[in-house]
Amino acid sequence: MNRYLATMAAILATGAAVTGCSDSSAPVIGKSDIKIENRRMTPEALWAMGRIGEVTVSPDSKNIVYSVGYYSVEQNKSHHTLHIMDAEGKNQTLLTTTAANEIGAAWIKGGSKIAFLSNEGGSSQVWEMNPDGSERKQISNEDCDIEGFLFSPDESKVVLIKRVKIKDTTADIYPDLPLAKGFVVNDLMYKHWDEWITDAPHPFIANFDGNTISGSKDILEGTSYDCPNRPFGGTEQLAWSNDSKKLAYACNKKTGREYSLSTDTDIYLLNLENGTTRNLCKLDDARSNYGYDTAPSFSPDGNYIAWLSMKRDGYESDQNRLCIMDLRNDEQKYLTESTFDSNVDSYCWAHDSNSLYFTGVWHGASMIYNVNLVGDIKKLTDGNYDYTSVALLGTKLITKRQSMSAATEIYSMEPTANADVVQLTQENKHIYDQLDFGKVEARWCTTTDGKQLHSWVVYPPHFDPNKKYPTLLFCEGGPQSPVSQFWSYRWNFQIMAANDYIIIAPNRRGLPGFGMEWNEQISGDYGGQCMQDLFAAIDDICKEPYVDSNRLGCVGASFGGYTAMWMAGNHNKRFKAFIAHDGFFNMEQQYFETEESWFTNWDLGGAPYEKSAQTQRSYANSPHKFVDKWDTPILLIHGDKDYRILSSQSMAAFNAARLKGVPAQLLLFPDENHWVLKPQNGILWQRTFFAWLDKWLKE
Repeated sequence: MNRYLATMAAILATGAAVTGCSDSSAPVIGKSDIKIENRRMTPEALWAMGRIGEVTVSPDSKNIVYSVGYYSVEQNKSHHTLHIMDAEGKNQTLLTTTAANEIGAAWIKGGSKIAFLSNEGGSSQVWEMNPDGSERKQISNEDCDIEGFLFSPDESKVVLIKRVKIKDTTADIYPDLPLAKGFVVNDLMYKHWDEWITDAPHPFIANFDGNTISGSKDILEGTSYDCPNRPFGGTEQLAWSNDSKKLAYACNKKTGREYSLSTDTDIYLLNLENGTTRNLCKLDDARSNYGYDTAPSFSPDGNYIAWLSMKRDGYESDQNRLCIMDLRNDEQKYLTESTFDSNVDSYCWAHDSNSLYFTGVWHGASMIYNVNLVGDIKKLTDGNYDYTSVALLGTKLITKRQSMSAATEIYSMEPTANADVVQLTQENKHIYDQLDFGKVEARWCTTTDGKQLHSWVVYPPHFDPNKKYPTLLFCEGGPQSPVSQFWSYRWNFQIMAANDYIIIAPNRRGLPGFGMEWNEQISGDYGGQCMQDLFAAIDDICKEPYVDSNRLGCVGASFGGYTAMWMAGNHNKRFKAFIAHDGFFNMEQQYFETEESWFTNWDLGGAPYEKSAQTQRSYANSPHKFVDKWDTPILLIHGDKDYRILSSQSMAAFNAARLKGVPAQLLLFPDENHWVLKPQNGILWQRTFFAWLDKWLKE
């Protein structure tokens, strides 16, 4: 589940697309002027923050366009805007002049124009404007929404991402039943994350004459493949060659049952001159990339193509390696496989094509690194931060950075170790200036098997070591996504701290950033050492005099929700309250309900009817098998559009608790998926979360 989390965070910050009409009658949603009392973080303060999205540098590296998403609780929706500033972060100007949503900016025509997506005309189309926002005009007129675009280097062509119909509706099959809502299913992958599959994203190549985009043609015509890959892939999954004659794209060319069982996504190279396509991942039988291959990028000199690559099919949390191919002889190298014992999350080429910059997590923080073409790695940044992207800004680098104490902002730096990192944007300074944040520090303890466990501890603002505080154990999801220096608009540690809770967030077994052996230990052992690590972390911090060991809570989502439900039957009276969001309660049912079957096959070892030691151990640790020991209040939260872990899991857990006589509460969102994306639902989530904790840990 964790492969897409970093990408998802960026998408949730600004919106995945700008489909549909904008409402010109409603007030334009922009930067909030919220006033905060008592200097404590509130749900309203979180939703008032601007969320920085994609960043694009002009060809001369003198200007930067970036997007920001703003949210209105009253209108219960968002507005996505484009902004421009110079390379020093000065002269910041809002380019969006209407209520339309505008994202996906790209510099074209030598930097004299900015292309972008806007729904101002009633659907999501490509527009262009001057760098000062003037002379706006629509340059595409497709018959459906455009979800993304990518101009070729010579700008004679452009890739458009559009949805194509791949499944007949009931009305198509039976025209005399136009009002029937039945959905006839004949194969797997009929649902994915939060949608019933009736269409697929496809890349279309269109012509551009400098004024109008026209003549778009589907390069996957007649297929039902996803490209970009669902659910969160975008134009980063495609790349033009420097001569504009070839297009590289990532695609898993499987459907139905075969797709549900495989992560084998490959990099394809389409030759526009002769129409042929090569699979760069299957050039010989000795290849080492049967898993996800994504995010292709050509080197500036055109001699290489790079991409992110996983080795094993069906293992979505395999090591994400930086692969390069020499296009002159098809030789492939995995630059980071043996020298960086973690994942590469994002990357870009250096100007000279002799090295690449990348981001990756280590010991609970995501840093920027440089790797040359023989695999020598240099760490360039340090500190308690997450650097979430890296790109070139002339002779410098431009990056986005966040932490547990600050949302994403844009920074620049020289591409050398320990260089000064200069903040270019201050999107939420007016909100931070009204808040007091708690201290964040690393803590290490010894696990039950003698290893060292890293955790982040967040203290309440104005922490008093002479007081005793209720304390929350945060259980990470994924199950293999890091507890790094992330900023969340829901699982936000500073708002928990502002409510006078201490939070301990362990990097338990099964999380990246501590070596692949540590990361992989969780597969097939959900109720094993990973749980003992969590117990070790909470037991260790309970030795501190300021922790009230009689007022402990356990909270988490996804695998963290599973963890909370599992611990409810195994915690030996440690906790006084549990909160489980989008967790699975019955692992046997989860195997047959979830859509990406590769996940349960790998992590659980296979189907419940299989008799291997791994599968039997996995299903023996299903939370529903420990309900007889449940005796602690539990809040269950779920989105009804969550097709990864169906809401029936939380409903069953709630029913089990109440039938057992355990105090329980269920918060169900009919219009949310695996996340909570609507402002008013987000406020309701926070209020319910803290009301439950306060009831059982403070009263």
